Amino acid sequence: MSEPRVTAYEFLGPATGVDRGVLLAHGAGAGMDAPPLVAVAEALAASGIPSLRFEFPYRSIGRKAPDRPPVLLAATREAAAELSRRVGLPTDRLVLGGRSMGGRFCSLAAADESDPLPALGLLMLGYPLHPAGKPERRRDDHFGRLACPVLFVSGTRDALAPRAALEESGALISSPVAFEWLESADHGFRPLKASGLTGAEVLSQAAEAAVGWVNALVT
Repeated sequence: MSEPRVTAYEFLGPATGVDRGVLLAHGAGAGMDAPPLVAVAEALAASGIPSLRFEFPYRSIGRKAPDRPPVLLAATREAAAELSRRVGLPTDRLVLGGRSMGGRFCSLAAADESDPLPALGLLMLGYPLHPAGKPERRRDDHFGRLACPVLFVSGTRDALAPRAALEESGALISSPVAFEWLESADHGFRPLKASGLTGAEVLSQAAEAAVGWVNALVT
């Protein structure tokens, strides 16, 4: 029996006359319409940059549990190829990334030891540095193989990626690395009420940082 394939895509922005595009993969607990992904996609479109969101196969067929890693990796490559086709650019002119698990698998594809997926950059929206409750199990073994710029956009209360730990792991990457810290936001980019910030303001900050960084990348 063949593995399920990506069946749902959401393309936003111009499809011609562009020199870059952005792939936005979703996290484990929410699909391609998760607010952080939509906010970034809409901000990119307003800046003239196309993006492609997609559903991993497990969500396309109505399952809650994520697919096995090989399926997630294959789906990431499939979606990158789809965006490449739609905008007429090779994948090394595309920024790969997304929310949590989705961003992580984009980074794994880019760091693949036998067949790395070329990318203009990696956009990590809430990178899950370690599994919940297991800070000793850092997901950074592949960071040393990354060869493109990386932007980490994370909340200062992210329980899956404490600031000091993420910055320490980021130092393993030899290419340029940038961080955007969302004050009082958790892994889902939700701020504390006591901060005086609204969820919309945090999403706006994340989207603005992503757009500025993507625009600044040299093709």
